Amino acid sequence: MTLPLIILAIVALLALHFWWRAKLRRVREEWQSESAARSSREQADVAEAGARQDALFDSMIEGVLVLDETDRVEFVNRAFAQMFASVGVLRGKALLEAVRLHEIGEIVQRAHAEGRVIDHELRLPGEPERWLQVSAAVITNVERRRLGTILVFHDLTRIKKLEGTRQEFVANVSHELRTPLSHIKGYAETLLGGAKDNPEVATRFLQTIERNAERLRLLIEDLLTISEIESGRVRLDLQSVALNELVDGMFADFHGRAGSRDVKLASEVPELLVRADAGRLEQVLSNLLDNAVKYGKQGGNVVVGAKTIDGNMVEVSVRDDGPGLSAEACARVFERFYRVDKARSREQGGTGLGLSIVKHLVQSHGGRVWVESELGRGAKFCFTLPAA
Repeated sequence: MTLPLIILAIVALLALHFWWRAKLRRVREEWQSESAARSSREQADVAEAGARQDALFDSMIEGVLVLDETDRVEFVNRAFAQMFASVGVLRGKALLEAVRLHEIGEIVQRAHAEGRVIDHELRLPGEPERWLQVSAAVITNVERRRLGTILVFHDLTRIKKLEGTRQEFVANVSHELRTPLSHIKGYAETLLGGAKDNPEVATRFLQTIERNAERLRLLIEDLLTISEIESGRVRLDLQSVALNELVDGMFADFHGRAGSRDVKLASEVPELLVRADAGRLEQVLSNLLDNAVKYGKQGGNVVVGAKTIDGNMVEVSVRDDGPGLSAEACARVFERFYRVDKARSREQGGTGLGLSIVKHLVQSHGGRVWVESELGRGAKFCFTLPAA
């Protein structure tokens, strides 16, 4: 009985041994499988976080440049690549090889020395003029060892242009106000100094003062109109307007002015309906007709025409046979305070804002405005309006 029991015990032990081996193998395989799955999940989480971070940086309008501890490129976002017209892979390149602008290298060196640089303005070389605002900061670990540098670039070009436009506008307004005010002050002082006792001289001086005061009034009205249009405070009362009837009515108003220069007014406007604010449309045509009569040829012709284009728009034109405009003048004539002939324009009482008002009013109707002209061949001012 002893031997069978021993054999049974050995068999039982072997069975137990093989069972434990199989059990351990299954446990090890499960652990390895779980470890691989965990590692895969961690890698996927890291990849997802990286993709999310890249998407976040690429959605920024500011350019971002990250350098490692040796000042080689570690990361750039899409906005940075667009700002510097970068092509190809920048990662791993030296800073000056990636940017080719020594001033950025100087900003990085300042950041290394000072810890950070805030709002440094930088003008990019080349045309058109472009400005960037750069901020830089050093990235460190808990032991204050430098791990890299991050630079953020904000495009200031539009702000600089607006700043320049504002400065130019203030300078132009100041100049336009100074001239009539100096005339009014000078003639008033002369009258107070004794000229008032000479009726003929006093009358002439008072007429000059009145003319300059009227010029100031027109300038202020035009400035207020420009301000209202650009701020969006102008509300258009859009309705169907019979273009030919409106032009005929305006010819009646301009008959005296045109007659003083022996200018003939002619309408080639068919029966067309446009969707417009009648009052604002009169303002547009009044400015164009006034310019055509004043600056066109003495004894010449001013013709207003209109035609349907593209089925849903109407093109209106005001044509004169005056001295015409140069290519430069055609490109700039709708700018505020731009004058082709400054001395003549002021003498005629112009404010330099009429065509700018025309442009803004036409655009507020959903149309566009342009000029076609050559020196010595007259000028043709055109604009479009939606058909009714």
